[in-house]
Amino acid sequence: MTQYIFRRFAQSLIVLLGALLISFVILRIVPGDPAMMMLSDLATPEEIERMRSSLGVDKSIWTQLAIFAKQIATGDFGMSYRNQVPALGLVLSYLPATFELAGAALVLTVTISVPLGAYAAVRKGSWVDNMLSGFALVGQSVPVFWLGIMLILVFSVHFRWLPTSGRGDLSHLVLPAITLAAAQVALVSRIMRSSMLEVMRQDYIRTARAKGLSEWSVIFGHALRNAFAPVVTVLGLQIGTLLGGAIITETVFAWPGAGNLLVNSIGARDYPVVQAMVVISALVFVITNLIVDIIYVLLDPRVSYG
Repeated sequence: MTQYIFRRFAQSLIVLLGALLISFVILRIVPGDPAMMMLSDLATPEEIERMRSSLGVDKSIWTQLAIFAKQIATGDFGMSYRNQVPALGLVLSYLPATFELAGAALVLTVTISVPLGAYAAVRKGSWVDNMLSGFALVGQSVPVFWLGIMLILVFSVHFRWLPTSGRGDLSHLVLPAITLAAAQVALVSRIMRSSMLEVMRQDYIRTARAKGLSEWSVIFGHALRNAFAPVVTVLGLQIGTLLGGAIITETVFAWPGAGNLLVNSIGARDYPVVQAMVVISALVFVITNLIVDIIYVLLDPRVSYG
């Protein structure tokens, strides 16, 4: 187990370095000059050149990479071009809002999709099963931004039940969380249904029924745990999707999270903030996948640490 975790940490480190290198190169080769973004249209060529020199973007890409590598070795991602504060601290200050939104969406996903998918499998062919199929198709087809706008028009503009945007009390979280969770609920409930149907066909389920166990005991004592294992894997991957999808949802609902910060930083060519955001996002991905792998082994002992 310990050896497995160390090996995964080593792999995670390679992934982090790869993500950092790719994002660094892409940011430098896409059109746009951060110096011109920071100055007015009336700035002279000399002023632009002085700004480029002060930001360090007048050097070759390999020189910039060497300087950046030395900085991050000490945990320093540099200063935000726009805000003139440490980039890492700026990103960390925006993350709680994003985690709050993604966490609420994840809770909605688990509490709705797992019971719904399991029930649809147990009552295969019922109206619940048919409703789930229709909902899964619609939920995965509807664009996130369109759903968010429709929810705002109905529940905020027409009924005036919930606020249209911003972050505050629980009422501000309802519509963004539903928007972000809709596609995940559709996906996970379908996977839960398929997994549950597969488990219910296994010999040990027939044996449990032959022993005279109640259907309740068969489902909750034998089938549900084994059916949940594939769902755990998908949920782990979907956490990254939730964080990625939060960028669109945060934009629609003016949610002050890291997604909004990332969009604005990319537009302003604020390299230090974007790079800090890439590293943190990659870190969340690899840690989540590591936790999921460990939980998967605990749920299904047949899976080895190899």
